[in-house]
Amino acid sequence: MTALWIMVAGPYGTKSTPEQRAINLKALNAAAHEVWKKGHVPVIGVNNALPMIETAGEEHYETLMMPLSLALAERCDAVLRIGGTSGGADKEVALIRDRGGRVFSGLDEIPQA
Repeated sequence: MTALWIMVAGPYGTKSTPEQRAINLKALNAAAHEVWKKGHVPVIGVNNALPMIETAGEEHYETLMMPLSLALAERCDAVLRIGGTSGGADKEVALIRDRGGRVFSGLDEIPQA
């Protein structure tokens, strides 16, 4: 199997505490590492947006976070949905599903590349 570009989608928590956001980001990154170990390319929208938000300022959060995440989702072959409730992650899943991409709900569903 050819390597897939797999978005890892899950809660980050714009309304969460900094501690909870750190826990959520760690879970996203841990899942991405597992995707990588299966031979695929993991993509996390939050990891792409946060450096720009840090540079531009928190007031640009809304104009950067989801627009960038959804633009990345447009390029992915599949999505791994992890964690709990997240409207943003659900949007990423819907976009990839609507384009005919694969949706995985667990690491065990992802084939080895």
